[in-house]
Amino acid sequence: MSRAALLVLADGRFPAGGHAHSGGAEEAVGAGRIRDAADLGAFCRGRLHTAGLVAAALAAAAADGTDPLALDEAADARTPSPALRTAARRLGRQLMRAAAHAAAYESVSGPATATVRLLSLDPFDATAVLARLAPELDQVAARAAEAARRCAAEGPDALPAASAPLLETGAEAHAARPVRLFAS
Repeated sequence: MSRAALLVLADGRFPAGGHAHSGGAEEAVGAGRIRDAADLGAFCRGRLHTAGLVAAALAAAAADGTDPLALDEAADARTPSPALRTAARRLGRQLMRAAAHAAAYESVSGPATATVRLLSLDPFDATAVLARLAPELDQVAARAAEAARRCAAEGPDALPAASAPLLETGAEAHAARPVRLFAS
């Protein structure tokens, strides 16, 4: 399954998903430019190859370490509409909150998935563990988002520095093993 297909499944759960922003579709429907699925397909194809390309390139550049302020200026230069710039910033913040959730989830989903293979644990039991952690995942994501807000105002020292020494020493021992199924 492609990553894009997975995003289709996740879209309704993302704060920046389809329930939050029409991506211009509401206006296009109101103006009669989208009347049916064929019109929607043409609209989405055009948006994908224009606004989608720009957004994806900006995100990839951010992931590659390009200066965020330079990217912000580049995004503004490519988005003449003040309304679209405002919406894009709001959606970006919502997407980053979703990324905090995804990062917190990945910290536990990897071990849960690995134990299914390592222990022949029933996948439903592993999924149940994750489901029971859902409220705590939400709390951790909220704490992470708050730390990010403090970081923006106070600098990186405001970020949490919690440690798990057994994970650290275990990773070093695991990396030295000649045979293993997973990376540490």
